[in-house]
Amino acid sequence: MNLQDKIAIVTGGSRGIGLAVVETFLQEGATVVLCASRQETAEKAVTHIKEKDPNAKVEGIWPNLSDYADVKAAFDAVAEKYGRIDILVNNAGLSENTPFTNYTEEIFDKIMDLNIKGVYNCSKAVSDQMIKQANGVILNTSSMVSRYGQPAGIAYPTSKFAVNGFTLSLARELAPKGVRVNAVAPGITETDMVKALPKQVIEPMIESIPLRRIGKPEDIANALVFLASDKASYITGVVLSVDGLART
Repeated sequence: MNLQDKIAIVTGGSRGIGLAVVETFLQEGATVVLCASRQETAEKAVTHIKEKDPNAKVEGIWPNLSDYADVKAAFDAVAEKYGRIDILVNNAGLSENTPFTNYTEEIFDKIMDLNIKGVYNCSKAVSDQMIKQANGVILNTSSMVSRYGQPAGIAYPTSKFAVNGFTLSLARELAPKGVRVNAVAPGITETDMVKALPKQVIEPMIESIPLRRIGKPEDIANALVFLASDKASYITGVVLSVDGLART
């Protein structure tokens, strides 16, 4: 097991890619604290996991990720309970596709508050503990649109471009203190939203991918397992594309 006895916090862990990360980390031996936006969604996710594995070492919390004091209190409680925090996965995020001509300040601020400020708040909240331990891993979820943009919904690719810069910069700062910081940039992934797309939309997407399939949440989770594990102990400041594309 690659994450045996590690203590991990996964934000956005109640569904989609985040839930796959939680379940894969558990399979790899970690104890996982999943964060959700509401108590009911956190508890539902924990119940779902424990129905499949009653012995799963998982619990749920629901801090407001846009509120540093709330995040800090929740994460400090985790550190106090388990004695350490080994891994943070900043996976929570919002996406939307409003055309720029219809954009509002409220839409822009909502995306930035979670996708950027939430990443900052969570990373800041675990940094003291990880520095004290002289080791730890912070992993961020970026996106392929941070590199290619998207036709509408300007705040989402903007926020993910910021996540890339945050990742590279924080990696340089925390590396001497024993903390690694990396990110994954998923491509088109089989989430509930993508599953709901009509066949005529999905098929051209698949044709554009050299591997001729869209990603599965487990593909992203497996990449995060590697980056969280000691097998990646000499890797920091990387934004790893997990999108099925061939590059020169």
